[in-house]
Amino acid sequence: MEEALYLTKYASKVYIIHRGSTFRASKIMQERVTSHPKIEILWNTVVIKAEGKKTLSSISIQTHSDVSILDINGLFYGIGHTPSTLWLNGQMETDDYGYLKVNEDTSTSFKGIFVAGDVSDKKYRQAITAAGKGCQAALEVEAFLT
Repeated sequence: MEEALYLTKYASKVYIIHRGSTFRASKIMQERVTSHPKIEILWNTVVIKAEGKKTLSSISIQTHSDVSILDINGLFYGIGHTPSTLWLNGQMETDDYGYLKVNEDTSTSFKGIFVAGDVSDKKYRQAITAAGKGCQAALEVEAFLT
């Protein structure tokens, strides 16, 4: 919710593509988002494909069995406050809440895998923290590869 509201400062239109039919955010945040003239909510919808040549130009979205294309030029993917780590099938060490355990240098228990952002940061979960850790992880990957 916070990210969508923030993006309205820079975008002419912000879509919230939500896989469910209700939000879990606080009531005040829900009211701010649903009443904002630049925000459109697409309920029970998922992104299934992103397309573009040199830059993003559209996404394919699915609502129930209907697939449609939405022309956009930017995408911010938020997963909420539950880390999306189940797909790893236990290949990397996590804490009791599902967040990846990360060393000071952003490395994980899987050699050559470096992590930044929401899947490893349960305290701050903010874009600036993820950006800083992303830069750190990129530098560590470069060092690992050389």
